[in-house]
Amino acid sequence: MASQELIAKLEATIENISDFPIPGIQFKDISPIFLDPKLYEEVIEDLVKFSKGKVDAVCGIESRGYLFGIAIAVALEVPFILIRKKGKLPPPIISEKYDLEYGSAEIETREGQIKKGQRILIHDDLLATGGTTEAAAKLVQKQGAEVVQFSFLIGLKGLNGDEKLKKFNAEIYHTLEY
Repeated sequence: MASQELIAKLEATIENISDFPIPGIQFKDISPIFLDPKLYEEVIEDLVKFSKGKVDAVCGIESRGYLFGIAIAVALEVPFILIRKKGKLPPPIISEKYDLEYGSAEIETREGQIKKGQRILIHDDLLATGGTTEAAAKLVQKQGAEVVQFSFLIGLKGLNGDEKLKKFNAEIYHTLEY
Protein backbone atom coordinates (compact mmCIF):
# COMPACT_ATOMS: atom_id res chain seq x y z
CA MET A 1 0.00 0.00 0.00
CA ALA A 2 2.88 2.39 0.70
CA SER A 3 4.00 4.37 -2.32
CA GLN A 4 7.40 3.65 -3.79
CA GLU A 5 8.29 7.25 -2.98
CA LEU A 6 7.52 6.76 0.74
CA ILE A 7 9.40 3.45 0.80
CA ALA A 8 12.44 5.09 -0.81
CA LYS A 9 12.36 7.98 1.69
CA LEU A 10 12.13 5.59 4.64
CA GLU A 11 14.90 3.35 3.35
CA ALA A 12 17.12 6.41 2.99
CA THR A 13 16.23 7.58 6.51
CA ILE A 14 16.21 4.42 8.64
CA GLU A 15 19.73 3.63 9.82
CA ASN A 16 21.13 0.11 9.83
CA ILE A 17 23.29 -0.47 12.88
CA SER A 18 25.40 -3.63 12.61
CA ASP A 19 25.95 -5.91 15.59
CA PHE A 20 23.47 -4.13 17.88
CA PRO A 21 22.31 -5.02 20.48
CA ILE A 22 24.40 -8.20 20.02
CA PRO A 23 26.78 -9.46 17.32
CA GLY A 24 25.00 -10.68 14.20
CA ILE A 25 21.94 -8.44 14.60
CA GLN A 26 21.25 -5.71 12.03
CA PHE A 27 19.30 -3.11 14.08
CA LYS A 28 16.87 -0.87 12.18
CA ASP A 29 17.02 2.54 13.89
CA ILE A 30 13.77 4.38 13.15
CA SER A 31 14.62 7.42 15.30
CA PRO A 32 15.78 9.55 12.30
CA ILE A 33 12.16 9.53 11.07
CA PHE A 34 11.26 11.78 14.01
CA LEU A 35 13.75 14.40 12.85
CA ASP A 36 11.62 14.96 9.73
CA PRO A 37 8.04 16.01 10.65
CA LYS A 38 6.84 15.77 7.03
CA LEU A 39 8.13 12.21 6.68
CA TYR A 40 6.51 11.26 10.01
CA GLU A 41 3.22 12.70 8.70
CA GLU A 42 3.53 10.64 5.52
CA VAL A 43 4.08 7.47 7.56
CA ILE A 44 0.99 8.21 9.66
CA GLU A 45 -1.08 8.90 6.52
CA ASP A 46 0.03 5.55 5.08
CA LEU A 47 -0.83 3.63 8.25
CA VAL A 48 -4.17 5.45 8.65
CA LYS A 49 -5.13 4.61 5.06
CA PHE A 50 -4.84 0.90 5.96
CA SER A 51 -7.25 1.20 8.92
CA LYS A 52 -9.70 3.98 8.02
CA GLY A 53 -13.27 2.89 8.72
CA LYS A 54 -12.22 -0.60 9.83
CA VAL A 55 -11.42 -0.25 13.55
CA ASP A 56 -13.02 1.03 16.74
CA ALA A 57 -9.78 1.40 18.75
CA VAL A 58 -6.00 1.16 18.42
CA CYS A 59 -3.86 -0.80 20.88
CA GLY A 60 -0.18 0.14 20.93
CA ILE A 61 2.51 -2.16 22.29
CA GLU A 62 5.03 -0.59 24.70
CA SER A 63 6.98 1.37 23.94
CA ARG A 64 7.73 1.97 20.31
CA GLY A 65 4.20 1.01 19.29
CA TYR A 66 3.15 4.28 20.93
CA LEU A 67 5.31 6.39 18.60
CA PHE A 68 2.97 5.89 15.66
CA GLY A 69 -0.04 4.25 17.35
CA ILE A 70 -1.24 7.35 19.19
CA ALA A 71 -1.08 9.45 16.02
CA ILE A 72 -2.94 6.72 14.08
CA ALA A 73 -5.72 6.68 16.71
CA VAL A 74 -5.99 10.47 16.71
CA ALA A 75 -6.21 10.57 12.91
CA LEU A 76 -8.85 7.81 12.94
CA GLU A 77 -10.70 9.57 15.79
CA VAL A 78 -10.77 6.37 17.88
CA PRO A 79 -9.43 5.57 21.37
CA PHE A 80 -5.81 4.57 21.95
CA ILE A 81 -5.22 1.80 24.48
CA LEU A 82 -1.86 1.11 26.11
CA ILE A 83 -0.44 -2.40 26.20
CA ARG A 84 2.41 -2.32 28.71
CA LYS A 85 4.99 -4.53 30.35
CA LYS A 86 3.96 -6.15 33.61
CA GLY A 87 3.77 -3.84 36.62
CA LYS A 88 3.53 -0.53 34.74
CA LEU A 89 -0.24 0.05 34.93
CA PRO A 90 -2.43 0.58 38.00
CA PRO A 91 -5.13 -2.00 38.78
CA PRO A 92 -7.43 -3.36 37.70
CA ILE A 93 -5.46 -5.03 34.90
CA ILE A 94 -5.77 -7.98 32.52
CA SER A 95 -2.52 -9.77 31.67
CA GLU A 96 -1.09 -12.29 29.22
CA LYS A 97 2.12 -14.29 29.62
CA TYR A 98 4.22 -15.36 26.64
CA ASP A 99 7.51 -17.08 25.92
CA LEU A 100 10.67 -15.47 24.63
CA GLU A 101 13.80 -17.17 23.30
CA TYR A 102 15.44 -16.48 26.67
CA GLY A 103 12.56 -16.88 29.12
CA SER A 104 9.08 -15.46 29.48
CA ALA A 105 7.41 -12.08 29.77
CA GLU A 106 4.01 -10.62 30.55
CA ILE A 107 2.02 -7.72 29.13
CA GLU A 108 -1.00 -5.93 30.58
CA THR A 109 -3.75 -3.49 29.80
CA ARG A 110 -6.23 -1.76 32.10
CA GLU A 111 -9.44 -3.68 32.58
CA GLY A 112 -12.45 -2.03 30.96
CA GLN A 113 -10.59 0.05 28.39
CA ILE A 114 -11.10 -2.52 25.65
CA LYS A 115 -14.83 -3.00 25.14
CA LYS A 116 -16.58 -6.23 24.20
CA GLY A 117 -17.24 -6.38 20.46
CA GLN A 118 -14.77 -3.64 19.50
CA ARG A 119 -12.77 -4.06 16.30
CA ILE A 120 -9.14 -3.56 17.32
CA LEU A 121 -5.99 -2.59 15.44
CA ILE A 122 -2.82 -3.68 17.20
CA HIS A 123 0.14 -1.52 16.21
CA ASP A 124 3.87 -1.85 16.87
CA ASP A 125 6.91 -0.41 15.15
CA LEU A 126 8.38 -3.76 14.08
CA LEU A 127 7.25 -7.36 13.59
CA ALA A 128 9.95 -9.97 14.13
CA THR A 129 8.96 -13.39 15.56
CA GLY A 130 5.50 -12.14 16.57
CA GLY A 131 5.49 -13.40 20.17
CA THR A 132 4.66 -10.08 21.81
CA THR A 133 2.06 -9.23 19.18
CA GLU A 134 0.43 -12.65 19.54
CA ALA A 135 0.20 -12.09 23.31
CA ALA A 136 -1.34 -8.65 22.71
CA ALA A 137 -3.96 -10.22 20.45
CA LYS A 138 -4.81 -12.81 23.12
CA LEU A 139 -5.11 -9.97 25.65
CA VAL A 140 -7.64 -8.24 23.36
CA GLN A 141 -9.60 -11.47 22.86
CA LYS A 142 -9.76 -12.11 26.63
CA GLN A 143 -11.84 -8.95 26.85
CA GLY A 144 -14.31 -9.98 24.17
CA ALA A 145 -12.99 -7.72 21.43
CA GLU A 146 -11.85 -8.78 17.97
CA VAL A 147 -8.41 -8.12 16.49
CA VAL A 148 -9.20 -7.16 12.90
CA GLN A 149 -5.85 -5.62 11.95
CA PHE A 150 -2.15 -5.60 12.79
CA SER A 151 0.09 -2.81 11.48
CA PHE A 152 3.84 -2.31 11.65
CA LEU A 153 6.27 0.18 10.21
CA ILE A 154 8.70 -2.70 9.53
CA GLY A 155 8.18 -6.42 9.00
CA LEU A 156 11.21 -8.70 9.12
CA LYS A 157 10.86 -11.52 6.58
CA GLY A 158 12.21 -14.91 7.53
CA LEU A 159 11.32 -14.66 11.22
CA ASN A 160 7.77 -15.94 10.59
CA GLY A 161 5.95 -13.28 12.60
CA ASP A 162 3.18 -13.10 9.99
CA GLU A 163 2.66 -16.87 10.27
CA LYS A 164 2.17 -16.62 14.03
CA LEU A 165 -0.51 -13.93 13.55
CA LYS A 166 -2.49 -15.62 10.76
CA LYS A 167 -4.56 -17.60 13.29
CA PHE A 168 -6.33 -14.34 14.25
CA ASN A 169 -7.75 -13.95 10.71
CA ALA A 170 -6.83 -10.28 10.76
CA GLU A 171 -5.30 -8.09 8.07
CA ILE A 172 -1.54 -7.61 8.46
CA TYR A 173 0.28 -4.57 7.09
CA HIS A 174 3.92 -3.50 7.03
CA THR A 175 4.97 -0.22 5.46
CA LEU A 176 8.42 -1.74 4.83
CA GLU A 177 9.72 -5.31 4.71
CA TYR A 178 13.29 -6.44 5.14
